Amino acid sequence: MSANPKPYLTPTEYLTVERKQKYKSEYWNGELYAMAGASERHNLITTNVVAGLHTQLCGRSCKVYPSDMRVQIKATGLYTYPDVVVVCGKPQFEDEETDTLLNPTVIVEVLSKSTETYDRGKKFENYRTLDSLTEYVMIAQDRVHVEHYVRQQDNQWLLSETKELQDAIELPTIQCTLALADVYDKVDFQASSNVLRENSDVSKIL
Repeated sequence: MSANPKPYLTPTEYLTVERKQKYKSEYWNGELYAMAGASERHNLITTNVVAGLHTQLCGRSCKVYPSDMRVQIKATGLYTYPDVVVVCGKPQFEDEETDTLLNPTVIVEVLSKSTETYDRGKKFENYRTLDSLTEYVMIAQDRVHVEHYVRQQDNQWLLSETKELQDAIELPTIQCTLALADVYDKVDFQASSNVLRENSDVSKIL
């Protein structure tokens, strides 16, 4: 006997369910994909990035949000939770709940073994359909390595990367700088690999 198929949820039904849950789920093509808790390294890196951007954006028209800010990608229907989101100008939200952002300017993802393929591939493919998005940053958590994509005028994406702790990445769209020494502050790369449990098990989707 075949297993019962999962019930199809509309985006409205997903949001109704999601707003009542204590845990986060991504939504794609009518299904929910539960997200697991983040490792210490993941949390430290995310916090460091949010703190660094918040300080530099004080008094300006850009806002930085941590991973609880949901993003909806209208062109593909994906609802997801980037690790860090920056929006410049007036934020656009799906509804009056103001918990689902439509126009991110910069997105940062902290990579893990379980999500790296997804973050580099299908997730970035979804992100690229956002007209508002100008920069995408991927940060490794098991070593010093940052990849930075910037949208060009011809709609191509230019990649730069660094593996040196003394380096920094420039975010030209929001005129901010992230020093890698700050991004990786207090991150212990010698910690046991069993702490690399990650914040998402959605690499199987799409």
